[in-house]
Amino acid sequence: MAEAVVGLLIGKLGAALAAEAAAFGVSVVFKEASALRGLFGEIREAKEELESMQAYLQGAERFKDTDETTGVFIKRIRGLAFEMEDVIDEFTYKLEDRHGGFAAKMKKRIKHVDIWCRLALKLQGIRGRLRHAKQMKKDYMLTEMERYNGASLTHAKPATQAFGFTREDDLVGVEENREKMIQWLTGDLEEQRSRISTVWGMPGVGKTTLVSHVYNAVKVEFDATAWITVSKSFSFENLLKKIAREFGIPVDIANVEMRSLGKAIHNYLRGKSYILILDDVWIADVWTEIRNLFPTDSIGRYVITSRNHEVSLLATGNGAIHLEPLQAHHSWLLFCREAFWNDTVKECPIELRNLAERFIKKCNGLPIAIACIGRLLSRKHPIPTEWGNVYMELELHSVKNVMPDVDMVLKVSLEDLPYDLKNCFLHCALFPEDYSIKRRRIMRHWIAAGLVKEKENKTLEEVAEGYLNELVNRSLLQVVERNYMGRLKCCRVHDVIRLLALNKAGEECFGRVYDGSRTFSGEHPRRISIHSENLDQLSRSGLTHLRAIHVFNRYINTDWLRPILISSNLLSTLDLQCARIEMLPVEVFNLFNLRYLGLRNTDIKSLPEEIRRLQNLEVLDAYNTKLSYLPNNMVKLQKLRYLFACTDGGGSEIKPFGGVKLPSGIHSLTSLHALQCVKANTEILREVGALTELRTFGVSDVKSEHSAYLSNAITKMKHLIHLEITSIGEEEVLHLEGLCLPPTLSKLGLEGQLEKASMPQVVSSLSRLHNLTWLQLSFSKMDEESFSRLLGLRGLCFLQLLNTFKGENMHFSSGSFPKLRFLSVWTAPELNQVEIEEGALESLVELVFVDCPELMFLPHGIEHLRALEKLHLIETSEELIEKLLQEPEPNECNEDLMKIRHIKETIVQLSREGIRERIRSSQDISAPRAW
Repeated sequence: MAEAVVGLLIGKLGAALAAEAAAFGVSVVFKEASALRGLFGEIREAKEELESMQAYLQGAERFKDTDETTGVFIKRIRGLAFEMEDVIDEFTYKLEDRHGGFAAKMKKRIKHVDIWCRLALKLQGIRGRLRHAKQMKKDYMLTEMERYNGASLTHAKPATQAFGFTREDDLVGVEENREKMIQWLTGDLEEQRSRISTVWGMPGVGKTTLVSHVYNAVKVEFDATAWITVSKSFSFENLLKKIAREFGIPVDIANVEMRSLGKAIHNYLRGKSYILILDDVWIADVWTEIRNLFPTDSIGRYVITSRNHEVSLLATGNGAIHLEPLQAHHSWLLFCREAFWNDTVKECPIELRNLAERFIKKCNGLPIAIACIGRLLSRKHPIPTEWGNVYMELELHSVKNVMPDVDMVLKVSLEDLPYDLKNCFLHCALFPEDYSIKRRRIMRHWIAAGLVKEKENKTLEEVAEGYLNELVNRSLLQVVERNYMGRLKCCRVHDVIRLLALNKAGEECFGRVYDGSRTFSGEHPRRISIHSENLDQLSRSGLTHLRAIHVFNRYINTDWLRPILISSNLLSTLDLQCARIEMLPVEVFNLFNLRYLGLRNTDIKSLPEEIRRLQNLEVLDAYNTKLSYLPNNMVKLQKLRYLFACTDGGGSEIKPFGGVKLPSGIHSLTSLHALQCVKANTEILREVGALTELRTFGVSDVKSEHSAYLSNAITKMKHLIHLEITSIGEEEVLHLEGLCLPPTLSKLGLEGQLEKASMPQVVSSLSRLHNLTWLQLSFSKMDEESFSRLLGLRGLCFLQLLNTFKGENMHFSSGSFPKLRFLSVWTAPELNQVEIEEGALESLVELVFVDCPELMFLPHGIEHLRALEKLHLIETSEELIEKLLQEPEPNECNEDLMKIRHIKETIVQLSREGIRERIRSSQDISAPRAW
């Protein structure tokens, strides 16, 4: 993947050359001009050389394992590219370092003459070694590459369907095991109160697939259910918290002691029937540690999946299943389903049958390998030449690790990616095992690292999201969650794929994971992912020229980072998200190349004025920290693109965050795309109107007298997509009748009282926003009449009313909210009746009522909501809860339960009575069970 490194470098060289005109556009001394011309000449020649080499490298990558000379050459080119990158990063910084008065600037320029000459000579030397490497390769080149010349992978169109292990088509060759497991779990529930089933086998053989299907089939039979993924480096404390959270046990998990948490789990499960899945258990001690938590007077079913035979011995009786690779028939069936997924009959053409059989033989019955290669082939033309080229790629790769078949497929899948996607994928592998990677975070990482290039008519964010979706479509990333619009919210790398990708990232010096268990030796990586609090070995490893440090351990001593920060002054990303730190090391502010500083969910209380040194900073993510203000010198960070800074609102659903005080001069940060969250004052609201590139804007502590300034500022934000306005208090009136919202707006949150007289005008302005899909209103004091006006917002997919509705009757007329998928009503003290006409809320998936004490009846017409999957009734009237939990008399039925029998999940909760239960679905609706 040296072409990925070279491709990234070519982009940097191009950016450096783009600054050539500007460099001579200012007054420069003669010697400096001469030195600059020489340096720019070297940069231009290096760029031309690498551009001509890039296509060769893409083809040569496939031969490095079969041709040792090619492998040595690629490794050398990668090292030289890294050296060039160091030169260019230093040059870019020094070129832009023009701060200070006239005398200071002139002094720097005179000093820069020596720097330009030194960098030019360094580039010249690197280019000389590059030419020498090319000549050596030519002298000692083997003929194998020439023999296979032209057999390159043709890039296919993006797959239209992401591969996952949750479809019915995935359950191939294990039907017998499925039925066996169902019988073990549901048979003799009263006779055998506790039973452990285990499924073990090699990675990627389909253990989780099988158990997932069984779990979904049987969980309705139990009062309580939980699915826990157990990572290799599990801790007893985190495991207990996961179990409590997944069972929905109502305790303060963050603050409760472990003994008390264990007791809460034990007491909660007493007298219940429950099922617990422990997925991907590495050692038997996991069960030994937790088994005493579970009561003996309950019906417990446990399913454990593992790669290790030792763990499988925990099974009760003959409850262990050894899942082996698929037999030939089932391999063929799965292959055809993947390779010809878009064909009605899903059959292999006769002319491809021989090649298909050879592919299947290569995969050795491993489902993940069969699925990956099948999906890859589904994007190729179904002709022998295309498939033959792919098979030749497989033949050229050697088998050398513990999972050779999947590694082989992964290599081909990676080589089918454009170089920019290769870099982005390897970056994902640096996240911990089973980590849910949030879309926005990974996109900002990619952008700050320079892995995303602008394309015509698209922003960097749009290109990055396209990359993310492409990786999902190619089955290299798995979808964990989608939002109310069906948009990817978070994803993960399958653990098997991640292990193989990490090997690739290590080989390519792209990045490595540090878990405290080993030293770093040999070639130094460009990125480090820290998963341990013990940084002793890392700090003594002599790492230099790092580009990124990602910390994934909450308890970390930043003093151990100091040596690494000192030796890696070209660092572009430092992400400390969730680390329990209150202050940054001073060395951070010497990182002239820093583009991403991640402080989200840390305990940082202040930032020093030295932050002005970070002139290349593009992302400052200090969301949910202890910051109350930002330093004055923030306004000097002209390249800042994302600025997130807010204080924690104490976990309140009504007011989740508070703004920070911004310095004057914020108007100069014209590159900002996101600014969240500003503490309002007249001066700041005047200035933010200059930030016309904003896509996200949040403002808090808004007073009535701010309305005109706020409206004027927002009117100038022509690209705004996400807007949140929070008043200084619940009774503060937001005068928004003059607010002209941009047509681009998609997400709007208003936390503050709205005047009844201005409500029609406000709602009317919202109805003109055809892109508006998300709306949250808090403290708005909306009655039946004003609520009826909201029904005209036909594009809404998400609506949340927090302490907003003050009427008694909430009425949804036929045809209202046709696209709404999520509706939540919080704190409606007078609400006693909800009416849903047939034809209303046709797309609603989730309906939530919280703190509505007068709501004594189910919404009238709820039986019409055929798309509804979740109904949550939290802190409603006792009468309603009692009716839903009431056991019907023999030969009678509960009419309320019949109305909601089509809903998969109904949760009722009444804290003052200690009730939190799940109503079972239509399979046995007459008997409610504890959740």
